Amino acid sequence: MIRFDRFTLANGLRVIVHQDTATPTVVMNILYDVGARDEVPEQTGFAHLFEHLMFGGSVNIPEYDEPLQLAGGENNAYTTNDLTNYYIQIPKENIETAFWLESDRMLSLAFSEKSLEVQRKVVCEEFKEHYLDKPYGDAWFKLRELVYKNHPYRWMTIGKELSHIENARLEDVKNFFFKHYRPNNAIMVIAGNITTESVKALAEEWFGDIPAGAPKKREVPVEQPQTAARKETVTADVPLDAFYKCWHIGDRLSPEYYVADLLTDILGGGESSRLFEKLVKEQQLFVNIQCYHMGSIDPGIICIEGKLVKGADMKEAEAAVEAILRQIKEEPIQETELQKVKNKTESMMAFEDMSLLNRANSLAFYELLGDAGMMNTELDRYSAVTTQAIRETAQKIFREENSSTLYYHAKH
Repeated sequence: MIRFDRFTLANGLRVIVHQDTATPTVVMNILYDVGARDEVPEQTGFAHLFEHLMFGGSVNIPEYDEPLQLAGGENNAYTTNDLTNYYIQIPKENIETAFWLESDRMLSLAFSEKSLEVQRKVVCEEFKEHYLDKPYGDAWFKLRELVYKNHPYRWMTIGKELSHIENARLEDVKNFFFKHYRPNNAIMVIAGNITTESVKALAEEWFGDIPAGAPKKREVPVEQPQTAARKETVTADVPLDAFYKCWHIGDRLSPEYYVADLLTDILGGGESSRLFEKLVKEQQLFVNIQCYHMGSIDPGIICIEGKLVKGADMKEAEAAVEAILRQIKEEPIQETELQKVKNKTESMMAFEDMSLLNRANSLAFYELLGDAGMMNTELDRYSAVTTQAIRETAQKIFREENSSTLYYHAKH
């Protein structure tokens, strides 16, 4: 059981305290309820650009990293399509430094053309290096646009196109900040060797007078059920042919999510999974193959992705994948196979919970989903999954009309 206390400041900032006296450090995790799904189609990549801008100095603190390093702290951040997360790990004696730094960032960034220019360059380079110049780098740009027609998941976190970042104006950036990076749109978790009383005092002192933003009304376009298979073929300068096939699944809070999560493990989670055993080891059609899902908050996708053996036929490879999917839809899986992936999930969760940083991150994420306490009941949801549920969910998900396929061919 992960124990915690929670309270909310008058400006709407939700605070969760998880005490762990066995560690000399404290983690401050601040999750902002903003991701790429909160962008408009004409201006994408802003949430990710902000992750970079947040390190470019705030209104009273020109250098973010320097005071943190002097206090023996380290920090990082990440952005997804659903959220933005910042975290600091620091010796417990210097926790006030983290409060001082993070509250100033939340109060206001030091908006300047120079800072925007510096971070814009960084993001543009990242865009080119990872997505434009890298083999298969554009695969997910194409896949997302194939899979999603309405929902903002149809673009990548880094943005839909480079020009959106290149053309971002300081005014647009400011508006985005004051709309989303407000106390009432944030969840702060303090975990480690610290008491709730001291966190309350520090939170009031450093965050209490930051003005709340306008109440958040998220109006995300809903993706309509897919009624016909979608296919796209690409030829590019890559070493091997690649195969990608995606299917829509329910949202993060639907019971289907837990079944789908275990299903991806059975099919493609490692070398003892069905797809790997059959298609890599036995039939030698693929060099590697995996099955995974996006873990997104709104209805997401399951994907099977693999690189083909040189000379293997794409149609034959796809037919072999379909044969395995047909089997899981028609024949109930063995209880032992299901138990194996449940055990794997349980040990993975236990391993993650050993890290204070992960615990803080998870508490923030479950609070975003509706209740930090879900962290303690998550395993029960996996345990409740039956072999019957696996089969029924496979039948529901793996329908041809629910699929989007990208055939990625190497130039010969």
